[in-house]
Amino acid sequence: MREIIRIGMDTSKYIFVLHGVDAAEEVVLRKKLSRKQGLEFFAKLPPTVIGMEACGASQYWARELSKLGHK
Repeated sequence: MREIIRIGMDTSKYIFVLHGVDAAEEVVLRKKLSRKQGLEFFAKLPPTVIGMEACGASQYWARELSKLGHK
């Protein structure tokens, strides 16, 4: 897999939908994860920029992802 430089993250009650692009803005990641799988998945990735929708849980997830080195 090519290096992911940015991930868009759509959150809902039960799943995350991820969309990642490389430096050429080509899609290299499309994935659905349960909330439980979320931190496990991001812990395995090198630090990258993550954009997510503003919602009630976004501050929590921003703190958790920041602990893993993501921005």
